[in-house]
Amino acid sequence: MSTAQDNSRPFGYRFAIRVLRPLLVALTRREWSGAEHLPTEGGWVVCTNHTSHVDPLVFAHFMVDHGYAPRFLGKNSVFEVPVVGAVLRSADQIPVYRETGRAVGAYRAAVEAVHAGKCVAIYPDGTLTRDPDLWPMRGKTGAARVALATRCPVVPVATWGPHEILAPYARRPRLFGRPTMHVRAGAPVDLADLYDRPVTTEVLTEATARVVAAVTALLEEVRGEQAPARRFDPRHAGVTSTGRPRSLPPDAGRERAS
Repeated sequence: MSTAQDNSRPFGYRFAIRVLRPLLVALTRREWSGAEHLPTEGGWVVCTNHTSHVDPLVFAHFMVDHGYAPRFLGKNSVFEVPVVGAVLRSADQIPVYRETGRAVGAYRAAVEAVHAGKCVAIYPDGTLTRDPDLWPMRGKTGAARVALATRCPVVPVATWGPHEILAPYARRPRLFGRPTMHVRAGAPVDLADLYDRPVTTEVLTEATARVVAAVTALLEEVRGEQAPARRFDPRHAGVTSTGRPRSLPPDAGRERAS
């Protein structure tokens, strides 16, 4: 893996920063912490929780403010939106064709980006959390796959506040009141003992559980609350993995936290 870090900003990246950063500064307050944990050389993966469609903007704001230019894995449908898709493509972002044979392309692109010294941002939830109280769900294995293939650092980050601008699946943002956006990074997740083991379902599940647990622990600090003892699992609740979920009772779909 390259030891040089690539924080280059293609045209689309620079354009998005110029347009969006002033809006975020005007509409929100910010409480950033933990930047000392962000690697200063080589490629790496950063993982955060997902509560709102505004999350990527706030999280990118945190990263850009600290000199980083993450490459996000995002669902392909966003790349097909006029203008937005063009900006994302020119910003060197990575489309994910979920639940199709083309999904492996995102994994390969992420691995190549890490080897090129880039920071790759992956949401372990894979979609907006279905947890009724907005805690991280049982994670998907994408981040673990990239981390184990590249042996790169995996930095957990907690993001809290974007849902106050745009609640999950809401259509109208709340643009007044300047809510505080909390973003806190933690120490890289230790996966070293898994590197030399065959990449089995068990190993991927263990690596993913460690990442989600680290993100959840940071979110507990930020929220000043304790996460439920059981992690929400959409499969146990009969919830689809994409799209708007139906209303659920508070304890539906929870599994024991790893």
